[in-house]
Amino acid sequence: MTQLQIVGRRSSHFTRLTRLFAEELGIAYEIVPIFDMTERAPQIYADNPALKLPILRAGEEVVFGTENICRALADRAGAADEIVWPERLRGTLSRNAQELVWHCMTAQVQIVFGTVVSKLPSDNVYFEKARQGFEGALAWLDAHVAEALEALPANRRLSLFEASLFCMIDHLHFRKTVPVEQYASLQSFVRAFGERPSAQRTPYQFDVPPASGR
Repeated sequence: MTQLQIVGRRSSHFTRLTRLFAEELGIAYEIVPIFDMTERAPQIYADNPALKLPILRAGEEVVFGTENICRALADRAGAADEIVWPERLRGTLSRNAQELVWHCMTAQVQIVFGTVVSKLPSDNVYFEKARQGFEGALAWLDAHVAEALEALPANRRLSLFEASLFCMIDHLHFRKTVPVEQYASLQSFVRAFGERPSAQRTPYQFDVPPASGR
């Protein structure tokens, strides 16, 4: 089997989602860190022209984007039919739940990159609206997560919804962008999902560049 590389950051919830899928599917991989997200050279991002992470690299083949990578890993493991993908969600509530998870993940990147990395004013309406929408989505998910999980097929191996929800909520403990402790249903879900070996083998951490030689 060609050695797989996931190019990304151990501190990224998008990267963690792909790593979690690899662990769940028993696929060996190497993590190739992107140390500085202000870099604008495409080669830093495995030639992804969008300058985004994560990227899956298998020899000469590269796959851009979190969901694309998860699907490629499932195909490689011959397990695509065992995963509940977004198109298999039935009912408006389930589909809305997945949409709001993606929204929260994107909003957190928007806030962190804008206010922490780029040092832009956090009271700008761009970030204030992002926070308000983020908190509104979290409250909605907290109120409906039990129903969304109940609607998933009982015989699933994994669903993209629960894996992405876990990565998103757990990341809010690692990167305290907006408060999350008050959402009891989401906290209960994270504690339960966090018992999975795949979750325990992919903790968030900051990638430290190797010391430069003198």
